[in-house]
Amino acid sequence: MLARTNYHWLASVAAIVLLPFFFVGGPDWSSGPLFKAAWNLGHIIFFTLFTLAVRPRRWLSGVWLWLACTAFVTGVGVIIELIQGNVGRDSDWHDIFRNLIGTWLVLAWGYRPPAITWRRALNWVLRLTAVVLLMMELQTVAAVAEQQYRIANQLPTLYNFDDPHPLHYWRGRVHRTKDNASDADGFHHSLRMDLLGINLYSGASLDNLPEDWRGYEALDVVLYNPDSTPLDMTIRVNDIVHDRGHGVYSDRFNKRLHVKPGLNRFHIPMSDIRNAPKTRTMDMDEIRRLVIFTTHLKQPRSIYIVRLALD
Repeated sequence: MLARTNYHWLASVAAIVLLPFFFVGGPDWSSGPLFKAAWNLGHIIFFTLFTLAVRPRRWLSGVWLWLACTAFVTGVGVIIELIQGNVGRDSDWHDIFRNLIGTWLVLAWGYRPPAITWRRALNWVLRLTAVVLLMMELQTVAAVAEQQYRIANQLPTLYNFDDPHPLHYWRGRVHRTKDNASDADGFHHSLRMDLLGINLYSGASLDNLPEDWRGYEALDVVLYNPDSTPLDMTIRVNDIVHDRGHGVYSDRFNKRLHVKPGLNRFHIPMSDIRNAPKTRTMDMDEIRRLVIFTTHLKQPRSIYIVRLALD
């Protein structure tokens, strides 16, 4: 078994190598969902290696082994998350649970089951529980991978208006609705964007979208204004270079949209987007964000996004 081998030396070296990655490297705020989800599995890997290296069964056994290891790893996890929050990383308290899964896997599977029947049965319950928890984390990553595959292959459509969970893709006050839907792309829903008059900027940002816009000639945007008065809005498009830069206005595409009552179609040449940054050409195979917003709104309004597609 693992406890009778020299695997703990290899685990020690591997854990030491991985330790700095809690605080440096990895995904940033502009990284894609799949990279972030896969990176989170590193917590399970590290604490599996860490537990193999420490070999806590040398000092404890039974329920005290599980309680002590769980308390210790929880405490270490809290400290790691607090440090991450102070060095420019995002704290994620679910990471503490991932840390525990790594430790529990070793406690349950790393040693020979007890000879006593009821303890052997309990050990198998713990083993299966640890595996189920691991599979849940892997399933989460697999679901994100499947989602990102669908997004990458849904072009020329930029967003699936029939998706029941718009906040998996958008930031802002957006709601799926059947009102004012268009069947141009085979969808049966539109997206209602509620604009509040309490902030300087009000709108929504499509952060999870197909990123490779090469080979297309235009961006087609269809908006529906249910009110009797027009509304001036702005559409913004930027790439990952802009996100990881200083975010200046001249380094992205911005265009004013005069949204009249009723249905409005805006056909934006792709060359305008490509050449929008003042000092460079936009990276068209790594488009990161599309934002539709308004400013200085005096009262709440709603706008329906009917179509977002490339032509």
